Amino acid sequence: MKRGLTGHYVTISTLGGERADAFVPDPLPPTPPLDMVPELQEAIERALVSLGRLDGVRTLLPDPDLFLYTYVRKEAVLSSQIEGTQSSLSDLLLFELDEIPGVPLGDVQEVSSYVSALQHGLKRIRGGFPISNRLLREVHAKLLAHARGSTKMPGEFRRSQNWIGGTRPGNAAFVPPPHERVDECMAALERFIHDDPRRTPPLLKAALAHVQLETIHPFLDGNGRVGRLLITLLLCAEEILQEPLLYLSLHFKEHRARYYELLELARREGDWESWLQFFAEAVDRTAEGAVETAGRLTRLFQRDRERVEGLSRGAGSALRVQHHMEQRPMATIARLRRSTGLSTPTVTKALDRLAELDIVEEVTGRKRDRVFAYRRYIALLSQGTTPLR
Repeated sequence: MKRGLTGHYVTISTLGGERADAFVPDPLPPTPPLDMVPELQEAIERALVSLGRLDGVRTLLPDPDLFLYTYVRKEAVLSSQIEGTQSSLSDLLLFELDEIPGVPLGDVQEVSSYVSALQHGLKRIRGGFPISNRLLREVHAKLLAHARGSTKMPGEFRRSQNWIGGTRPGNAAFVPPPHERVDECMAALERFIHDDPRRTPPLLKAALAHVQLETIHPFLDGNGRVGRLLITLLLCAEEILQEPLLYLSLHFKEHRARYYELLELARREGDWESWLQFFAEAVDRTAEGAVETAGRLTRLFQRDRERVEGLSRGAGSALRVQHHMEQRPMATIARLRRSTGLSTPTVTKALDRLAELDIVEEVTGRKRDRVFAYRRYIALLSQGTTPLR
């Protein structure tokens, strides 16, 4: 449905005296109400079925936390890449070992801060704190605390004009609301999230709220990442998911032209239904992909354990090392010694045997302070994480 403009423009003046039109969105939910045509309803139902399968993925894994640990980090990499970072999943895993990779440090710090922001948001929600502007500001503060955006008002709504595309508001592709309107726009978004003026089903709420936050662009930096985090936090808060296993950044990255086009259609033409169709399909495909990945990981671990058990000597210590690397797919000898309780020579021999089986590989090329990677595990999780150029 094309409702027409879903807000209004106000004229702003920049410091140079140039004038531009800034867009102030109407409060959600859309008016007139969403047109739930059969095709859209079916897409939403498929998405919900896939989310149900995804929520049960923990039962497929002998240790669900190991999948969650790495999957969260994959999303951090993807979401940050959309904003222009060049870090890979391997870079982040190395960084968390205090082994600085050969990429700009700021990139890896930004990705690591995304993990911290998500973990903080989930901890607050599980402690009974509601999705709110205060929580979004807290998440934003974590996101920018140690990254290159740390000078751009972490944890605060902006107090100056920003814009998307172009070099200034006058030639920008889109100009969000003036900073003095941000508080009222975000207050309206918070009311919508809390089902005021009426209840909105959680999946639709996450889809609409994401667009609204992107439109308001309440922060000087990090809006895209906060907007993507909001989807996951909302679904967890609404108990659609028990764990943060749904991440749409890969789908948004692969279809970014269509993604931006639909955001603009929702603003300019009020075509929320096309956006919801895209969003539901993204949820369906992403959830199904995560379930498939969990199954592939389970088969990989089982196959590799069987190969290790077939060793004539040292199978027991090699299995202990492999088990640790299922939980943390990059490790140093020192870390493996601490986690397994084995001696340094025993860990070293176990790694040699795992390398002979082509399960692990040394990734630094150094003779000291070597780092070992569970090669196929990382390759599986890294699919789709090639940095944007």
